[in-house]
Amino acid sequence: MLTVLFIAVLLVAWIILDIYLGKKAHEASLSPYEESPVRKSDAQFFSKGDKLFDHMFQHIDKAQDHIHMNFYIFRDDSIGTKMLNNLKEKARQGVTVRLLVDWVGNKISRKELRELKKAGIMFAKSQPPKFPYLFYSLNERNHRKVTIIDGKLGYIGGYNVGDEYLGRDPKMGYWRDYHLFLMGEGVADLQRQFITDWEAASGESLEDNPAYFPKLIPGSLDVKIVPTDGAHVKDKMLSLMAEANESIFIGTPYFIPGKEMEDALIERAKKGINVQILIPKCPDHPLVKDAAYPYIRRLIEAGLDVRQFKKGFYHSKVVIIDEKIVDIGTANFDKRSFHLNLEINCIVADHKWCDDVKEEIQQDFYNSSERITKKNIEKRSILDRIKEGFATVISPLL
Repeated sequence: MLTVLFIAVLLVAWIILDIYLGKKAHEASLSPYEESPVRKSDAQFFSKGDKLFDHMFQHIDKAQDHIHMNFYIFRDDSIGTKMLNNLKEKARQGVTVRLLVDWVGNKISRKELRELKKAGIMFAKSQPPKFPYLFYSLNERNHRKVTIIDGKLGYIGGYNVGDEYLGRDPKMGYWRDYHLFLMGEGVADLQRQFITDWEAASGESLEDNPAYFPKLIPGSLDVKIVPTDGAHVKDKMLSLMAEANESIFIGTPYFIPGKEMEDALIERAKKGINVQILIPKCPDHPLVKDAAYPYIRRLIEAGLDVRQFKKGFYHSKVVIIDEKIVDIGTANFDKRSFHLNLEINCIVADHKWCDDVKEEIQQDFYNSSERITKKNIEKRSILDRIKEGFATVISPLL
């Protein structure tokens, strides 16, 4: 018994030390925050998975040179099998296909992976666990969702590849997410990030191939592609919020902002800015909503409008500033995206485009959600409050 206890203590000590030293090493490796360049691009907004994937399949079918695809989660279920079959067909036609999936998020069977290789598709897993910081590296995920076709067309947003993202999971029900289709100069920035991630995962360098960077026709919108490697998401969010004069809208499935971000939100509200926050009513992971409640309680007391999406699961990641800036991508409003995950966001600055997108997103806020009130919070049970305390302690890893 003493031996088992001793081993357990050593294991816990190892995990704590591993995570602490891994975090220090990660922070030491980070480069200073640099503002992303403005690119002239065109963008199309998607809020329904079936329309997004139909659009993507149409352009995959027309691909002539290459398809580069990076997803956090990729399942070989109904929609995933359809995607893989399309990619295999293009590879057989001579189109170069590279598929990058996160090590944890890879849900493609070994049999299917053999079929991909046989068809000529190159496949790699991103962010495998590694020594010396095994447990810390297990928490560092490549959370990006990016697709580039022929270096001219790009997709970026919150959708992964799986039936649940089309609302086909009876447990999760209807699924709300946001995604963008890009044309123009911004596609080259998506391509550069894919190439960087692909080389890190596979060892293959692609920088010298001019086919991946064709001449692009500038679009009509000001667009910034903002990749982050476990840092600077919070910096960018704070800088965006500082530009607000009238309103801030935040949509996120996981809301664990930390004290600095919480203080910034309250400060903006005190200056008369209308701050709205939308989260899911029913979370898809245990404890994430419990970890949100300490922040929600204080924000409501400060007068912020916090609502929960009740139509199904809300997986969207969006920040809207006034009617002039929309930020859509992969970063959640939580400590994991702020400090651990590899993320990528797209910021669009155009009054007419942003106004149209905001009008659609606001339908989710007003018509498909319910306000969280002080009364709701006070009615939480003792068990809920115990879970809240535990979730607060482990919130950096949720």
